[in-house]
Amino acid sequence: MSYAVIKTGGKQYKVKSGEILKIEKLPDSKPETKIEFNEILAYGDDKSIEIGTPNVEGAKVEADLIKNSKNRTILIFKKRRRQNSRRKNGHRQQYSMIRINKIFSKDGKVLSEAEKISKTSKKKEVKEAVSK
Repeated sequence: MSYAVIKTGGKQYKVKSGEILKIEKLPDSKPETKIEFNEILAYGDDKSIEIGTPNVEGAKVEADLIKNSKNRTILIFKKRRRQNSRRKNGHRQQYSMIRINKIFSKDGKVLSEAEKISKTSKKKEVKEAVSK
């Protein structure tokens, strides 16, 4: 099974084709669009691996944007003891949910490709991913 290590949103993710990920929200992105990641740090399979310095030139990963949304609320509560001082704040981080379709090598060959899914199974897949 082929995999790739991509960099997006200041983080690194090890991805496989067909996988669903929650990443930092991508700017100016609409659902049901194709996204291309060009910052590939490494790719390979069980037998061999190609590591970039720092990126592998020419390698890319294609993905579909499923939806943009917000995570659950995180409460920030600050209290200074014995001073009757407290502050309560909340934060909801935005994210983009993507599905990895294809992983390309540096010479443009497709290393791995996800199976095609229909519209009805796409909705089920999103519900399963959200419930996890």
